[in-house]
Amino acid sequence: MNTRQWLDTLVSFDTTSRHSNLAMMAAMRDALHAQGLQPELIYSPDGDKANLFATLPAEDGSTQGGIILSGHSDVVPVDDQVWTTDPFTLTEREGRLYGRGTADMKGFIAASMAMVPEFLQMKRSKPLHLAFSYDEELGCLGAAVMLDALKQRGLRADGCIVGEPTGMRVIVAHKGTNLFRCRVHGKAAHSSLTPQGCNAIEHAARLICRIRDLADQLKAQGPYDQCYDVPFSTLTTNQIAGGIAVNTIPALCEFNYEFRNLPGLSPEHLQQQIEQFIRDDLLPRMQAEYRDAGIDIETGPAVPGLEASERAALTRLARELTGDTTISKVSYGTEAGQFQRAGIASIVCGPGHIAQAHKPDEFIEIVQLDACEVFLRKLARSLQSPR
Repeated sequence: MNTRQWLDTLVSFDTTSRHSNLAMMAAMRDALHAQGLQPELIYSPDGDKANLFATLPAEDGSTQGGIILSGHSDVVPVDDQVWTTDPFTLTEREGRLYGRGTADMKGFIAASMAMVPEFLQMKRSKPLHLAFSYDEELGCLGAAVMLDALKQRGLRADGCIVGEPTGMRVIVAHKGTNLFRCRVHGKAAHSSLTPQGCNAIEHAARLICRIRDLADQLKAQGPYDQCYDVPFSTLTTNQIAGGIAVNTIPALCEFNYEFRNLPGLSPEHLQQQIEQFIRDDLLPRMQAEYRDAGIDIETGPAVPGLEASERAALTRLARELTGDTTISKVSYGTEAGQFQRAGIASIVCGPGHIAQAHKPDEFIEIVQLDACEVFLRKLARSLQSPR
């Protein structure tokens, strides 16, 4: 199948993160197996989802070294979004292909799969690898499982290209993402007897304001990196819930907050400041009202930042193949930081634009898919054996 046909197939699978992706992964596995490859499904701990990893060996049969083409299979929900087309049916209109995941990031996977027959005809001195993951949208969960499995197998690679939608620009850095869930435990009471209770919402508000103060401090004082669209680290509270009635002092308030840190800034240092405020200021005030008051913080998924070296062979190669010499960095996270942390040089470069991701009527321009095919072809040729 060509790229358009593969994208049609991939979009038809509803791989929203809350669903299994096994049917989509099985379809790709079977297609690769039919071409003489030995793709492997690396399952999630519960077995409901899987990563797919496949190696296109070098001419001499070698599977070590080479380049990984990486993408995630899951997509975000379409709930409460108003689409003018069926999100899970690829629809062409005025040079664009509409459907959930077209830009983020089934377009890159489709192009990679469509190019496999051509890749196999090349006499390459280095292998190419396909690494397609699950649950990227939930905190890059699948890539961690896949990288651990590859480490146990002793597989090494020279570099990884993560095909997130960048407009085929070379992205050399992105921020880290760190998620936390906080539960503030107070004491319920009738709201007419306020001193007999401990208001979990009000004390949670004090902590949320402290998080905002830290965010304001980072905005005002840095550190900064002007290559990012948001050139400083950010902290935000994005979800909150609490209370059971308008006349009841709430005993529980829960909220989620996140850090998006520049690669050089330690998220642990930021979290330590929050915990120190809780320990030295907030908790004593709460326990003066109610001895058993408490605050629990649960650490959620953490995605490491990416900081690629301009001197790295992969970065130089990507710039040569794309002609892009601009230093570009992004505030969103990708799996590239995980590959880099595993010792594999990584950059982000793929078709489509992040502005279209997660929105109703998500689309990718056909010219972007064409550009991706050209890039992948050049990449594979760069691995060909000298003649």
